[in-house]
Amino acid sequence: MLRRDQRRAAVFAVYQNDVTGNPVSQLLPKDSTPFTRELAEAASLQAKDCDAIIDAHAHGWDVTRIAPLERAILRVALVEITEPERFDSISPIAPEGAIDEAVETTKQYCGTDAPGFVNGILGAVLEERRAA
Repeated sequence: MLRRDQRRAAVFAVYQNDVTGNPVSQLLPKDSTPFTRELAEAASLQAKDCDAIIDAHAHGWDVTRIAPLERAILRVALVEITEPERFDSISPIAPEGAIDEAVETTKQYCGTDAPGFVNGILGAVLEERRAA
């Protein structure tokens, strides 16, 4: 299974968790890879931390005003960017790859302004981490 498909499965599980409140473990496809499961679980468990990062970088936007799917895309990518060591034993991650996939997913499933918004937030987070 392609990494892109694994990320998207994680995004949709995190989105459904956000909307329905059902546990991510029940929302993932039965044949999910360890990477997908770990990514979705981490994004769900760390939703508040991810939302604080989003709030800090989404100038003029409160995280509650961001569409749930866009929020899920951001949360999943943020986990990859902020905790790459978490996935080293499963599959090493390049932060730029996580951002590219997040933007591509946003282009496919969200509104026309969303890809730039997602790219801006994730790019700022990555730049900030590299400067630290």
